[in-house]
Amino acid sequence: MDMNCALPDRDSGPCQAVEATLSRIGDKWSVLVVTLLRGGSRRFNEIRRLVPSISQRMLTLTLRGLERDGLVLRTVTPTTPPRVDYELTDLGHSLAGPLDALRDWAVAHRPAMQAAQAAFDGRHAEAA
Repeated sequence: MDMNCALPDRDSGPCQAVEATLSRIGDKWSVLVVTLLRGGSRRFNEIRRLVPSISQRMLTLTLRGLERDGLVLRTVTPTTPPRVDYELTDLGHSLAGPLDALRDWAVAHRPAMQAAQAAFDGRHAEAA
C-alpha cells in the first residue's frame, strides 16, 4: 500500500483514512477513555474520577467525538436523575489490538527514545 502522503492526491485513500483516524484517536484523552471502557460500561463521573486530570468539558467533548465516530455507545436510562452510561461498540473494541501494539512498542522502545533525546539535547545544548 502506497502511503506517500506528500503526493497531490493525499486527500483520498489510505492517507485520508489515517489522518481522519488519528484526528480522533491520536490524542491522549481518547486513548485513555477507550482503554478505560475496555473493562465495560462506565458512567461519566466514574470516568472523570479515574482520569482526574481531564476537565469536565474535555471529557464531554471526547465522549461526544468517540460516540460520533461510532466507537462509543451512550445509553440514557430515564430515571431521576437520568443515568447515562458509556460503553465501547464493536468498532471501539476493535481498537484494542492496535492500542495494545502501540503500548507494547512504546514500552519496548522508550529507553532508546530517551537515549536519543538525551543525545539530541546534549548536541543542541553545546551549540547554544
